[in-house]
Amino acid sequence: MENDNAPQRPANEREWKLIEKLLGQAQDEHRKSRRWGIFFKALTFVYLFAVLVMVLPGKTGNTMVVAEEHVAIVEVSGVIAPDQDASADLIVSGLTRAFEADNSKAVVLKINSPGGSPVQSNQVYNAIKRLRGEYPDKKLYAAITDVGASGAYYIASAADEIYADPASIVGSIGVIMAGFGLQEAAEKLGVERRVLTAGDNKAIMDPFSPVKPRDRQHMQTMLGEIHQQFITAVKNGRGDRLKVDEYPDMFSGLFWTGERAQKMGLVDGLKSPGDVARDVVGLDEAVNYSASRSPFEEFMRKFGVSIGEGLGSQLGLDAVVPSIR
Repeated sequence: MENDNAPQRPANEREWKLIEKLLGQAQDEHRKSRRWGIFFKALTFVYLFAVLVMVLPGKTGNTMVVAEEHVAIVEVSGVIAPDQDASADLIVSGLTRAFEADNSKAVVLKINSPGGSPVQSNQVYNAIKRLRGEYPDKKLYAAITDVGASGAYYIASAADEIYADPASIVGSIGVIMAGFGLQEAAEKLGVERRVLTAGDNKAIMDPFSPVKPRDRQHMQTMLGEIHQQFITAVKNGRGDRLKVDEYPDMFSGLFWTGERAQKMGLVDGLKSPGDVARDVVGLDEAVNYSASRSPFEEFMRKFGVSIGEGLGSQLGLDAVVPSIR
């Protein structure tokens, strides 16, 4: 039986005690949560910093130090374009390191490419000419493996000598611009094309409109100018070795085997890159100086390209550009 005479706490006092206790527990949990949040954020920062330290340095790096005399190898592999492994920036970076290396006796440009951007090809061509002038004692040999066509041959023609396999594909000295005419398909599907421009020729070569004769002539003139730049570069690089009189279709865009290309003067001999190092340079030791993107840069490039392509497609900003491939 309860003692009626025992002192009783007021109800509101017990409620305040409970509230204070709950608030204290909540504050403790909040402090713990903040501490763990700071810990994990710091851990994430350290991890990302370590990854960046590992992958960012050394895209091109400093000049490599090799004690023995060796042949410097620089690769041109794949389509020649700004966003590819065979971009002018990466190729020129590799070539620069190869020429600057103290113990590199010669440079071999190992080529396996169908060509690509005339601008990128010309930039590499000019860089080779400049480096050969700065390092006159170092020869640069182009060695074509499977394919050395179009823009890739443009680059090769700047070398001191060009070699290929008898079955290599060589040549394709021409320029191409390709697209599609979709106006009839749009009409059959009932699609209305709406294009607003400022400038009479801004919508030139629109795939949903018929090609105007003056537009075709303008584009053909531009392609002809680029083609002539290509021809001039090859003639300047190869000189009297070219047998143009015997092969009048040399600059027609056709391509040939390495064996036929040698007879035409497009290549100097039939050797693999290893044969060039051993037989021509006289060294077995070879070091690859090719530059490449870091994994982080490659990820960001692909991420950016995918977003750009999606936006371009949605906004109708896809462009057709000249290509020497």
